Amino acid sequence: QVQFVESGGGLVQPGGSLTLSCAVSGLNFRRYAMQWWRQAPGKQRELVATITPNGSTMYIDSVKGRFTISRDDAGVYLQMNNLIPEDTAVYYCNTGRHDWGQGTQVIVSA
Repeated sequence: QVQFVESGGGLVQPGGSLTLSCAVSGLNFRRYAMQWWRQAPGKQRELVATITPNGSTMYIDSVKGRFTISRDDAGVYLQMNNLIPEDTAVYYCNTGRHDWGQGTQVIVSA
């Protein structure tokens, strides 16, 4: 059974930083492109960032220059800097092909 366990969320002030982590089990995730998604209250889930097995990265425009996706043998990460209230959401990692984990809540508020 494939499981994604996200962690690292929390409450942060605008301009602050957080690093999210994703542990994957039941899957050789090193063979997959890995993604971070987010779902804000009342909105659809959106793809935020992707990292391919060889390390190429892609971001949505609203996070370019602020977020960095990375990976190693232990998991997948999302470094988030200069956070803004619009980044408030539950964040999920996935391959895009599997069931969702519980996600980790990020709240950006003064």
